[in-house]
Amino acid sequence: MQNTLACPFFRKAFGWCVPIGALGGLIGLGGGEFRLPVLLHGIGFPAKAAVPLNLMVSLVTLAFAMVTRSRSVSTAGILAHWPEVLGLATGGVVSAFHGARFANALSARRLIHLIALLLAAIGCLMLVEVAFPFQKIAWLPEGDGLHFIVGVAIGAGVGLVSSLLGVAGGELLIPTLIFVFGADIRTAGSASILISLGVVLSGLWRYWRMDAIPRGRGVRRIASAMGAGSIIGASLGGVAVGYAPVELLKLLLGGVLIAAAAKTFVARRSE
Repeated sequence: MQNTLACPFFRKAFGWCVPIGALGGLIGLGGGEFRLPVLLHGIGFPAKAAVPLNLMVSLVTLAFAMVTRSRSVSTAGILAHWPEVLGLATGGVVSAFHGARFANALSARRLIHLIALLLAAIGCLMLVEVAFPFQKIAWLPEGDGLHFIVGVAIGAGVGLVSSLLGVAGGELLIPTLIFVFGADIRTAGSASILISLGVVLSGLWRYWRMDAIPRGRGVRRIASAMGAGSIIGASLGGVAVGYAPVELLKLLLGGVLIAAAAKTFVARRSE
């Protein structure tokens, strides 16, 4: 693997992660679902190496997106939803910790198929969001305790997805915060980043404990290139969040996810 990670792959990793990081910072995502096809197909990492590497770059993207978005999105909006944010973070962190072990126990073939299915599901979710724009609608009754408990339950599912795909789970967190808890889309994006930081850290720690994070000079170069590109992109996207439209971007990204899922499934099935 190290011999294959030459300069063209370094440039490709950096080049792809700038726009991916920008889109992640703009919407409130870690961008892992868009980097995963790059790691698998563009660079050639096996699935079990790509997932923890994806988590590492997601952490960098989220951290810089949080800093830059804080200038455009008030923290008061996030504090107004503290019970559900705390619940989602709690459930997500616990689930991500155990989900990493589950992902490591799967065969590479099954993991690839599961990744393809989850990518397709997330892509369809984004397309549905474009067709039926998120609005500030809360069907859950008021009550901090109830919101916390529901948040823990939903966060557990998000944490499992995070560990399996090496993503932050924002595609699930943002709709949950809007539809279930009544947050506006910009507040939901920033709250999603905050929750995802804890989820990603938990998953990474578990992978590290299992000695499942790939090592080597070539791996470090690719991770550094992706991290640098993500920092630039996330910073630009975070600054633009206050006024940039996202509907067309979500439509395009939903299509990209579905295409990536199809490519992942077909490519591995033919091996």
